Amino acid sequence: MMTTNSKKILPVVMLLICVAASGQGIDELERRNGFKDLKLGLPLDSVRGEKKLRKEFLEQDEFAARLYSVDDPAYKSIGDVSVRKVEVKTYNDLVYQIHVVTDKDPRLMKALESIYGPSSYDMKRETYFWKGNSLVLKFRSFSRNQLEMIYTSYVVLDQMKDDKAQKLEDIADDF
Repeated sequence: MMTTNSKKILPVVMLLICVAASGQGIDELERRNGFKDLKLGLPLDSVRGEKKLRKEFLEQDEFAARLYSVDDPAYKSIGDVSVRKVEVKTYNDLVYQIHVVTDKDPRLMKALESIYGPSSYDMKRETYFWKGNSLVLKFRSFSRNQLEMIYTSYVVLDQMKDDKAQKLEDIADDF
């Protein structure tokens, strides 16, 4: 038989267990830091497979970046779900974004939630996401028959902002 104090403590304990379980999922996202062996923040030359430069562009209209397609047999599937496209964006030859397009399969969302915990949902962008301290993983529909996963590194994005601040400081010091 439960006492009054036990009845009050039980919901608190259950809440703490749920919070701890969801935190472990984000820790796993941080630990993996990318898709398979494609890791955010690593130099482009550490990415295996054939890399083709698709375009050079300005990220956020000010940071010189490059988009590469990556072709390697290790990236062709997730289990038995076909991967249609893998691309990486780089800044100063460091990978800051990984874009993966797959065939549409409901097992992908279930697998992601089993690894990273429950997702958050952005209604405006119709996107599920998992957010850690150093990266975010977004998951959404890419087309009628395809899904996309986008891993983005906050560390490299912060480096872009730091580089901009340093350039401004260098200009100011030049007066």
